[in-house]
Amino acid sequence: MKTALSIAGSDPSGGAGIQADIKTMTANGVYAMTAVTALTAQNTMGVSGIYEVSPAFVGEQLDRVFEDIFPDAVKIGMVSSVDITQAIADRLKFYKAKNIVLDTVMVATSGAKLVSDEAVSRLESELIPIADLITPNIPEAEVLGGMKIATAGDMETAAKKIFEKYGCAVLLKGGHKTNDANDLLYGEGICKWFGGRRIDNPNTHGTGCTLSSAIAANLAKGFGLEESVKRAKDYISGALAAMLDLGKGSGPMDHAFAMNNEYTAERNT
Repeated sequence: MKTALSIAGSDPSGGAGIQADIKTMTANGVYAMTAVTALTAQNTMGVSGIYEVSPAFVGEQLDRVFEDIFPDAVKIGMVSSVDITQAIADRLKFYKAKNIVLDTVMVATSGAKLVSDEAVSRLESELIPIADLITPNIPEAEVLGGMKIATAGDMETAAKKIFEKYGCAVLLKGGHKTNDANDLLYGEGICKWFGGRRIDNPNTHGTGCTLSSAIAANLAKGFGLEESVKRAKDYISGALAAMLDLGKGSGPMDHAFAMNNEYTAERNT
């Protein structure tokens, strides 16, 4: 069985972070492992507290995983600490980790900064260059690309600039400033749009975690980058279209197994 490792924070409500990653990876047919970077007090409506794990202990978690069950893919979620960012980068380089998907959580959809400038700088210098794919939203791509993004053409220009600057493929998520859910994948020899219909579902807590984890799971199973993105997009669309509601803002992984028949059947393939 193929394996995938999530490096992220814990969400006690189960809709985002480590919990969402485990559900997503399991639903996509891989064995999920974790290295916890922080404990959070949160639910679908917001975060009220964060308790960070020490960088040394994050590194120790990674050592124990790689020494025993070497992951076929790695997904990295939000990392707000400079020292934890460095610890993750050091261990992934040491073990020559493969199929690294980095969810570049830096800027909220509202435009509010989620991490410090120093943490962003360390992310840019240490983690992004070793990633195979990053998944920024438009505000994050504006930071990484150093430009404003208002059109599809701007998205292509920004994705190209990010790829050339950092050397990793980019899945630029277009749903934050446009009226559709079209995403752009840009990489070596790749400039491909993935169309998606906007689903009128208010329960979107954890969608970024879910998408990046689904991509990592499919890369772990041996699918190419384009196919992995396509399958992940189809998967999250099925989750949102299920329209189940557990709470005031529950997300797609709060009802991870209420998928369409194709993905439900595929869990064990």
